[in-house]
Amino acid sequence: MGYLTLVRRNLRRNRLRTALTAASITLSIFLVCAVLSLPSGFTAIHDRLAAGTRFLVHNKAGITYLMPYGSLQQIRAVPGGTAATSFSRFGGVYDEPKNLFPNFSVDAETVGDIWPDFQISPQAIADFRRYRDAALVGYQTMRTFHWKVGDRVTLRSTVWPVQLDFRIVGELPEPHGNPMWFLFSRTYLEEAVRAKGLSAEQAGMIWVRVADPADVPPVMRRIDDLFRNSDAETASETEKSFFESFMSSLSGLTNVILAVGFLVVVAVVFITANTCSMAIRERAAEIAMLKALGFRRSVILGLLLAETLALAIGGGAVGAFGAYGVLKLLAALGATGARPGLGPLSMFLVTPWHVVEGIGLSLLVGVVAGVFPSWGAARKPVAEALREVF
Repeated sequence: MGYLTLVRRNLRRNRLRTALTAASITLSIFLVCAVLSLPSGFTAIHDRLAAGTRFLVHNKAGITYLMPYGSLQQIRAVPGGTAATSFSRFGGVYDEPKNLFPNFSVDAETVGDIWPDFQISPQAIADFRRYRDAALVGYQTMRTFHWKVGDRVTLRSTVWPVQLDFRIVGELPEPHGNPMWFLFSRTYLEEAVRAKGLSAEQAGMIWVRVADPADVPPVMRRIDDLFRNSDAETASETEKSFFESFMSSLSGLTNVILAVGFLVVVAVVFITANTCSMAIRERAAEIAMLKALGFRRSVILGLLLAETLALAIGGGAVGAFGAYGVLKLLAALGATGARPGLGPLSMFLVTPWHVVEGIGLSLLVGVVAGVFPSWGAARKPVAEALREVF
């Protein structure tokens, strides 16, 4: 009987225990690989959404504070800027409360100038300027709700006491456009708000575009200097900085998830070590007989350690490849809109390198969990082992 056959049969000795131990390793490696996708996913979101020639201006007190809408004309007059548009949250809900997604009012005439990198079709931009109730919708939101160009949809605002009907005139296309945004004309919102006897002379933020990335810092300084000591001082920041600050707000949650993943791996090491110890104690007589028959300590140590490594690597491989497949499936569902609410989840992917890291971690788990009980059994004298059995 070969060594590999011996290892395989020993793993099958107690199939339930082997399966449960492998499952615990599988789940822990699955979790670790999924967590490893977070940093690269955030980077992908940032790289996709940020442009070097665009920046935003908001109230210095914070993005939740509004700015006077008249600030837009003053900002447009600042030398160096090529285009500017207001950008105000509508908080629209489609059909039922759970269907909440990013929707904003903008100045219709400048959408194509502010976001040329979105590569919106010229016809869609023309229709957006032509129709007061026109809307441009991100490709992922379109797929989520099974919308198409030409459809009419109704959104109920959670910010204003209004409900607006829209006609979809175009899509923010894949892969350049923001996948979730719903943009519509500020003029349309103003008319509805005024009909309720309210004023809409505020803007949440203002997007500004310049011709060259080198123009961004001086134009930002000019704008902030213009509103210094006013009732609504401004704080300008690049698109990159804005998204980085947003992502940094999630860093605490990411660190907690990483810590939980580490603790899970440590727990699995103890579980696997306990399983190995139980298996070795049950086979104390067999190990003693192998020594009596002349098997060297190194051979016995290798056999016992091979069982643990086979269990750990097998479970780890299933977990790593499982994470790769599951996140790829979720990414596909998010991109096609088959599952509402997945949002930017399509950016989080387990890479082949993450799979390698997961399998490597499972190898480490096997070594750490198996080396101590295996070494103790291999170095125990034959007479002592036989006395424990008999």
